[in-house]
Amino acid sequence: MAGDCGRREAVTPWVRQHCKILVVDDDASLAHTLRHFLEQEGYCVEVALSPAEALEIQATSPDLVLALVDLLMPLSDGMKLMEQMRQSNPDLAVIIMTGFGTIETAVESVKRGAEDYLTKPFDPDTVRKKVGRVMEMMDLRTRVAELEANLQERHQPFESLVHVSPVMQRVVELARTAAASDASLLLLGETGTGKEMLARAIHSTSRRAAAPFVAVNCGALPRELIESELFGFRRGAFTGAYADAPGLFVTGHGGTVFLDEVGEMPKDAQVKLLRVLQEKELRPIGSSKSIPIDVRIIAATNRSLSDLRTERLREDLYFRIATVVVEVPPLRARPEDILVLAQHFTRNLSERYDREIVLKRSAMEMLLQHSFPGNVRELENLLEAAAALSRDDPQNVTDKDLARLLHKSSAAEVASQALNQPLMLDQLEHMAIQRALRLTHGNRRKAASLLGISRDTLYRKLREMTPDTDDSVFRTRRPMSVREPDNS
Repeated sequence: MAGDCGRREAVTPWVRQHCKILVVDDDASLAHTLRHFLEQEGYCVEVALSPAEALEIQATSPDLVLALVDLLMPLSDGMKLMEQMRQSNPDLAVIIMTGFGTIETAVESVKRGAEDYLTKPFDPDTVRKKVGRVMEMMDLRTRVAELEANLQERHQPFESLVHVSPVMQRVVELARTAAASDASLLLLGETGTGKEMLARAIHSTSRRAAAPFVAVNCGALPRELIESELFGFRRGAFTGAYADAPGLFVTGHGGTVFLDEVGEMPKDAQVKLLRVLQEKELRPIGSSKSIPIDVRIIAATNRSLSDLRTERLREDLYFRIATVVVEVPPLRARPEDILVLAQHFTRNLSERYDREIVLKRSAMEMLLQHSFPGNVRELENLLEAAAALSRDDPQNVTDKDLARLLHKSSAAEVASQALNQPLMLDQLEHMAIQRALRLTHGNRRKAASLLGISRDTLYRKLREMTPDTDDSVFRTRRPMSVREPDNS
């Protein structure tokens, strides 16, 4: 039934291997025959012999993109099942299968949301063409979504890194300079500091911005699968290799491959990665031919630099990927950014929940007293949890809301543990405002946007900082000269 593959090159091998098709039919013989045919075409396929089984498979298969559903089944019909499946996945494509190939059936199924229909008995060429067309469409939707995301990132990639602290400003300037080159980068920093976000900003301002950005967590991949995931394999190379898979390096050809937690990569995979970087080519598992490859490597680790060099990576590989080293500081090392980030996340939460969410002063003071071992990611998750679980006033996040989540009874004790010296809220606010004005060259509208506050609020805080100054100063368009306090 396989026959000639026709237009199968129109759907990428990665889509065929990783985007799952579900065949739903109570006729086991027919369902498994159809599964075998589609697997011969290179697709990843599962079979459900009942609507209940189909819903169970869907619940555990985030990669499910297409369902071939029989119109008439016991206990439920195909139309009803299609509606149930789309409740949890509105983007799921469905092709209705029917033994009654009337115009009425076809029109009704398309009207109710089916992409197409197939009549029994199946014609192999028709199945191939219709499934291929739907998969091409799903692939195109994914590419358009990725392109839109890339365009949005390219618009102001580094500006999306919310910060006002001098230490983070130096990191961003170094990353911005490195983005103009094609050198490999190594990002050092604790978990949750935003290394992947920085890597995406570097990619989006580089000459490779129009090509893919492919991220992989080396620590999350099983040791026995990491080579096949990174470098690809040929059909029949091992049990379960039903079709060619290009691997992430081929997927990222022309673009950037981000190797997160690179220190967790097994040594045997490091040897192959070194060859890719040196020779600019790779050989998929089970292949006798090498493929030319052009990618930029950005690696990241939460390990120390000495541990990475001596214990985790081969020395020759280390020098290959650490051409430029950028260290992203933990949040506790840049307390000026805490309030700016908090305002940014609160504004995003207000948009998501469609209600105004305000951080009360008591909550801001508690945030400044916390050490944030989980860094920026912890701050974001903490504020989301506080907004979702706020008891007294859904619009306001208070110190009581945060205390329930942090399990802290004494703010003073936390402050003494987190910082060498106490920092007052007013101090931090003033420092953040001064940094923002410096970064925006005195433009108060941009500074207010950077700080996540209104211009009126910024003017009020500036008046509080300089109470003897005439109000007209704050209405002029001339850049302000702001002198930073001596923080030594």
